[in-house]
Amino acid sequence: MRYPIIIVCSVCLAVFALGSVQPALHQETTDAVGPRPLEKSTETAVVRDYVQAWQSLSVALEQNRADLLDQNFVGAAKERLAGTIREQAALGIQTRYRDSAHDVRLAFYSPEGLSIQLVDTVDYDVQIVDHERLLTLQHVRARYIAVLTPTEERWKVRFFQAAPE
Repeated sequence: MRYPIIIVCSVCLAVFALGSVQPALHQETTDAVGPRPLEKSTETAVVRDYVQAWQSLSVALEQNRADLLDQNFVGAAKERLAGTIREQAALGIQTRYRDSAHDVRLAFYSPEGLSIQLVDTVDYDVQIVDHERLLTLQHVRARYIAVLTPTEERWKVRFFQAAPE
């Protein structure tokens, strides 16, 4: 009776191997998010860069490489995530995230245009692997608060925190 377990594990690993699959994205229509008007191109760029940040976070945690955060994270978010990567590397574990859906709502655009806050209800699967051995696999639905800051070429996540629903 070990064969069904092997088949289930093989299917789970196959799903995780498809890391290039894009998550479903639902974005609430934005009317007003503060005293500054929000241009459609800015709104599109913020959401695009935020979802890309999730992808780079996933790869960074899976490979235990904090340098992979550089393209999408700055400040406190980058420091905290880099610390997590250092801790898990020291323990010999990896964390694999696969986000399957984002429900994004832009919450606030600062008057000077230097930050945008968003709220995301995200569905993702997480695996914890210890020295190539799967310890756990679970599905999570969580709410995240993120603050993004514009840089020369993209919006980067400056604050990133799970929040109670």
